[in-house]
Amino acid sequence: MLLAAVVTIVAVALIFDFINGFHDAANSIATVVSTRVLSPNLAVAWAAFFNFIAAFAGGVHVANTMGKGIINFEMLRAAGPTAVLMVIFASLMGAIVWNLLTWWWGLPSSSSHALAGGMIGATLPVLGFEGLVGSGIARIAAFIVLSPLIGMTLGIGMMLASTWAVHRQTPLRVDTWFRRLQLVSSAIFSFSHGTNDAQKVMGIIAVVLFGTIWRDRPFHIDWWMIISCHAAIALGTFFGGWRIIRTMGHSLTKLAPIGGFSAETGGGVTIIALAELGIPVSTTHTITGAIVGVGSTRGWRAVKWGTAGRIIWAWVFTIPAAALVSVLVYGITLAVVRLVG
Repeated sequence: MLLAAVVTIVAVALIFDFINGFHDAANSIATVVSTRVLSPNLAVAWAAFFNFIAAFAGGVHVANTMGKGIINFEMLRAAGPTAVLMVIFASLMGAIVWNLLTWWWGLPSSSSHALAGGMIGATLPVLGFEGLVGSGIARIAAFIVLSPLIGMTLGIGMMLASTWAVHRQTPLRVDTWFRRLQLVSSAIFSFSHGTNDAQKVMGIIAVVLFGTIWRDRPFHIDWWMIISCHAAIALGTFFGGWRIIRTMGHSLTKLAPIGGFSAETGGGVTIIALAELGIPVSTTHTITGAIVGVGSTRGWRAVKWGTAGRIIWAWVFTIPAAALVSVLVYGITLAVVRLVG
């Protein structure tokens, strides 16, 4: 019975990873599609490939943070296998529901913060505030603000440097060069997306396994977790939807290839650097900041601030909304368990 429950929760975690890729596909390909460097079909295949190969060079720092940096893992493990399974199930469902809602609304919200919010909400009924790692949560909250600002800064810097480097060239030559370079920049960003986002679910799967059937083993991330999570997110990216692509690629600002290259490179470098520090940031927030930064180099009016405002509100509500959904899911799950028991 326990083994079946564990397998089910691991499957739900991989489904979340797939939805994460589906939900965040636009982050990886919006700029390269909006500049018409690649067709949508080729763009998603390109992004999915680099999502997957990040498995072989991305590390597991973010996975360890998600596994032990939000919830007090030892305290949760001590509460017993049933508590572990119920908390993680409610966490995942809270994140999944919020991701699907924001996908339907066409808002590029953060899967990272949805999962963090789900974990916070599901833990409170079981362990209270003592079961939460305050420093880890504070760090994640801080980078809700910092990651888009860093992405914006690097996006502006890349745009200014690129513009200066080619200021004596003809517009046609510049456009041709940067169409080719966008293949590199989109690969960098897709790699960073896989590095950051796939690791979140590795941490969740490790909590499930080492908190239940492998309670006598030390917490660590196995190779099969790495491969399966990157495969799931790559498949999700491959089948990603168009709703958010329209918002990211067209509604925020109009991008030329040089702008797409600058935004993707700035965003991708930011995410890879922060992943090395073990900080699970939002790829959505970061690329949005980079796109806004690139657009702002053409003047304040080049950015559609009304659209940016809608996106920011989605960022603000993500953690509390996912936490609320996970609390409700936990309550329903507990009632069902008691009724069956």
